Amino acid sequence: MNCSLNDLFFSLCNDDNSACIGKCQEDLFGYSDETAALPRQYEETDIKLISNYFSNNFTPSLLDEPVRCFFELSSDVFDIVIHAWMSELPIEKELFAFGRKIIEAANTAASPDAAALDRSDHNTVIILKAAEKVQREIHRMQGLLRFSPETNGIYTARCAPDHLIIPSFSEYLTARFGETAWVVIDEKRSIFLSRKPYEKSKISILKSSASEDGQQEAYQRRDEWEELWKHYHKTVNNESRKNTGLQRQLMPKRYWKYLPEA
Repeated sequence: MNCSLNDLFFSLCNDDNSACIGKCQEDLFGYSDETAALPRQYEETDIKLISNYFSNNFTPSLLDEPVRCFFELSSDVFDIVIHAWMSELPIEKELFAFGRKIIEAANTAASPDAAALDRSDHNTVIILKAAEKVQREIHRMQGLLRFSPETNGIYTARCAPDHLIIPSFSEYLTARFGETAWVVIDEKRSIFLSRKPYEKSKISILKSSASEDGQQEAYQRRDEWEELWKHYHKTVNNESRKNTGLQRQLMPKRYWKYLPEA
């Protein structure tokens, strides 16, 4: 997906009672089969919106007007749109059609929530499936992140999730680590989420050369901790209860690179 999240909401709503702009989706986002394969350009406003949304201090009144108008139609539908956009799947057309459907339902005094769950609509099914994929990976990755202390005392975890999910980890990891410094690096997208003691978490873009050098250095430092974890895992493991099929279902093989026990 190449469209900006903020552009999506601004394009869906104009100043007239959140009426939908009747402009074709290709003109709004320049979407085509060629652009679908291009890497996403992350905009600071989009990252900020997602980070704020997953914060315990999320305040709808601080959203830009078109975004807030859509949120006020239905917080549940807003949640679906956010998660579907985070999937990064090439679903611009379907997402825009889904948003138009929600606004039209509200303008005709119908229920936006009912419209969002109408699985007889092809676009709705695609959006709901995309949102569900993101929600499932968020839940799964919270249990699969493996942290190791660096020499500077910061606990670091690396991952390469299928979707843009690390902005959703802020509150969870803050509660988990308290005032211990931590960082989660998304190597697939070259972005990282970090928090220092007594500060708010923040998302930054990694410079590729610095990222590669830091990655190699971190892997070398991590050997002792990985060996300790492997020893613990081997000690508590019960071979008689081994279920390879279930293991792959809960920990897909594409994640094993970051799981020392695998």
